[in-house]
Amino acid sequence: MSTWDARRQGETGQQNGPADMATKFRNLCRSSPWKWQTLRFEYVDGPGPDPDNTVRAWLRRPGALRLESAAGVVLHSTTGINDSKDGFYVSSTRKSWLLPPHLVTPVYDDGGLVRRRPEAAYGEPCFGNGRFAAALDPVELAGNAPVPIEFPNTNAVELGTITAVDHEGRPALETIVIPNAAYTPSDREAPLCRPGRNLIRIDLGTGVCVSSRSLEDESKDLGHWLRILAVDEYMLDDLFLAESMNLTDVRRHISWDISPRHVTG
Repeated sequence: MSTWDARRQGETGQQNGPADMATKFRNLCRSSPWKWQTLRFEYVDGPGPDPDNTVRAWLRRPGALRLESAAGVVLHSTTGINDSKDGFYVSSTRKSWLLPPHLVTPVYDDGGLVRRRPEAAYGEPCFGNGRFAAALDPVELAGNAPVPIEFPNTNAVELGTITAVDHEGRPALETIVIPNAAYTPSDREAPLCRPGRNLIRIDLGTGVCVSSRSLEDESKDLGHWLRILAVDEYMLDDLFLAESMNLTDVRRHISWDISPRHVTG
């Protein structure tokens, strides 16, 4: 690396100091809507792996979700993924004009993470409680935009030392998080961060919060655990319907029955 490149790297905040790692962590928490479109994963509404309470999930943005129990029983499947809105709804509701996040361009940092999120139709499918949706897009840990450096307490959360860890075979960032007064969870009954110290992990490849666990005695049983199995797999509409339309999965080989009775001389 040349002297000029080394100096520029320092000027653009790509040096792994504490402040730079905190910025990277927060930007990663803002980036999920632009990092993936489909996700296959296992989810536990609890602070660690639990085979008896694991839910298998298939999610395709913006709103398609299928959930199965560990035994393969369908718990939930969206049925309105192609529903349209009538003219009265479209003309009278401002939110209906907002585009999905992946169709609008955010402000990126030099590492390709989202520094500032634009106005868009945000929102993930929810199941059980709001922590499920918040884990998929953990922007509540960072806020929608960077705060002025002279007002650090207006950050949503305070971050401890950030370390690189392995989570179920995937790289992630881990830190202890303490919510500030500015922290506004998407679901106040099921936030990613409880009052006091919380151990948080964010997947580097997707920006998904793969683990949250309260470190305080009074809430030590609260949190979630998520294991990512596949990212951006092709998912047919048929997967998300209550009743199968028997569509052909074009990824699979189609065998043809050519038996002797079908051969003519």
